[in-house]
Formats: sequence, structure tokens, C-alpha cells
Amino acid sequence: MQIAIHDRSGSFSDIWIEHCIENGIHYKEVNCYNSNIISELKDCDGLMWHWDLTDYKSNLMARQLTQSLERINIKVFPDVDTSWHYDDKVGQKYLLEAIGVPLINTYVFFSKKDADNWLSRTTFPKVFKLRNGAGSSNVRLVKDKPEAERMINIAFGQGFSQTNPFARLKERIWMFRRDKNLTSAQRLLTGVARIFVKNEIEKYSQKEKGYIYFQDFIPQNEFDIRLVIVGTRCFGLRRFCRKGDFRASGSGLKDYDYTKIDTECIRIAFESAQKLNAQSVAFDFISHQGEYKIIELSYAFTSHQFPGFWDQNLNWHKGSVSPQKFMIEDFVNSLVKVHKFVS
Repeated sequence: MQIAIHDRSGSFSDIWIEHCIENGIHYKEVNCYNSNIISELKDCDGLMWHWDLTDYKSNLMARQLTQSLERINIKVFPDVDTSWHYDDKVGQKYLLEAIGVPLINTYVFFSKKDADNWLSRTTFPKVFKLRNGAGSSNVRLVKDKPEAERMINIAFGQGFSQTNPFARLKERIWMFRRDKNLTSAQRLLTGVARIFVKNEIEKYSQKEKGYIYFQDFIPQNEFDIRLVIVGTRCFGLRRFCRKGDFRASGSGLKDYDYTKIDTECIRIAFESAQKLNAQSVAFDFISHQGEYKIIELSYAFTSHQFPGFWDQNLNWHKGSVSPQKFMIEDFVNSLVKVHKFVS
């Protein structure tokens, strides 16, 4: 048995490869962007690839490659069920509504006429989002009808750029003031440079247009709850809003105290992950009128270490753990089961 791993420094692949070496698991490194990747994988039983929303190339072909490999019985992480809705908030809206899990009221329109009709009878504020983006990028609070009208006109006119270098610079100034370290200083300088020199995603991505996406704004939430489900385990943290901002994602203000997370929220996360049939999923929850609602989801996330996890019976297992290690453990075990069945 052999697995293929697309190696990208700083991604989940660092932990996956380390796990293979430590446990004597046969693997080979591949480049999923090679034109002959299908033939390169013919001697492999599975592929693990942490593809990222900031890479324009993966947005062009990762889903297509995954679907193609599953057709020839090569298992993939993330598989189709886990990844097709990644970085696609419009797709997530329909999926979460279809499976009947608690979702913040979300509104999507594909014509200016429909958006204007809705605008005439809705209330404010609302949260505007683009279909893609993470860490609170492409998210803003729309406070009144005139502002919403401007957003709708842009959406059905010139469109929105997927990246905003000035908003990114503002974000990095805030992080530098908070952290005051070498890493934040380097990121600040990079943010300045990106105003003048475009990176790949800015060069090759197209404008977002032809649709408009809003969610209800839920006030008086100082934090959201990020729950990560990998197999039969749940990892959790709270992410706090920075001062004067309604967004918790991307703030870097985190709390891993598991006693502060309601087990009802964990139960909903397990139930939702099961309905999604996801190998890995991170849910962002907020509380609304005593109920937990999902804001959005993603198969990938930034945290690599947690102080423990809950099992499906909501029992807490203490100890520093990495969700990424459980990803490869589960993936290898699924391949072993297939081999035993075939033999």
C-alpha cells in the first residue's frame, strides 16, 4: 500500500509526511499540477493534498482532479463530499439548507431586479460577503439601504476584486500593533509591497460579479466558536472580535479553554459533519437567541495543536493533539480496510 502526498511547505503535508516517516508508511511526494499526474498516481492507493484557497491553480483544477481520481477508485483527502463547497459560500448556503442544519439566515440573488426587490423589504444592518475568501477578507457590515444599493450596483456592474490590498494593509497594521514581533513586521512590509506588486492570485483571478450575498447580522457576539470535526473527534476554540469590529475570523484572538464551549454546540457540529459525510470540517458558530447557528464551513483551517478533543459521546480527552495527524491516521485506516475487503 502506498499513498501520494502533494508536498507544500507550511501546509498540512508537513505533518502528514512526518507521520509517514515516524510510522513506516509508504508514501511518495507528487506535484498535483503536473500534466501527467493521473499516470503518476497509478501505483498509489490514495492521494492527500491540502489545497488552499489562496492558490489560483487549485481553484482551477483541484475539484476536477478529485472527482476524476474517485472515478478510478483512488481515494482522496479531501474527497468530493469534503471539498466541493470549499471557499464557496454560495454553495455552502444551499448545502446547509438542504441537509437541515442551523444556518444564519442567508440571502443570495443572481439578478439586480431580485436583489432590489428584497432590498425594499429587508432590515439592516446586514453582513455582505463575497463567495470566496477567508480570515474575514471580503466581509463587511452594510449598515443601511443606501450602502446596500451601492454594493448591489457594483455586484451587477464592474464587480468586486477578490483581493483588496488596502484592506489587507490595514489588517496587517493592526496585527503589527498587536504582536510587535518580527513576523508581524515582515507581513506588514509584504502588505505595503502588495499595493504595488501583484501576487499570482491577484494577477489571474477574475472579478466576482453577477451575484450578491448577504447574511443577517447577529449583534452582541464578542466571539465565535470554531469547531473542527475530524472523523470521530471534535476540536474547539473561541475566536474573539477585535475592538470596534464585528468579525472574529482573522483576529488572532483565541481561547482554547474547552470548558467555555457548550456541549450542545459540539453535538450540532458532530451531527452536521455526519450529514455532510465529511472527512474534515471546521464550522464557525455564533449564538443567536439561545441557539447556535453556523456562519460558514471549511475543510481546512490554521490551527495545528489543540489541548484535547471530544469524542462522539461528548467525553473530553485531554492532551496536546494535532487534527492533521488524525487526518492521515483515518485516511490510512480507510485504505487498509479497502485492501482487506479486496483480498
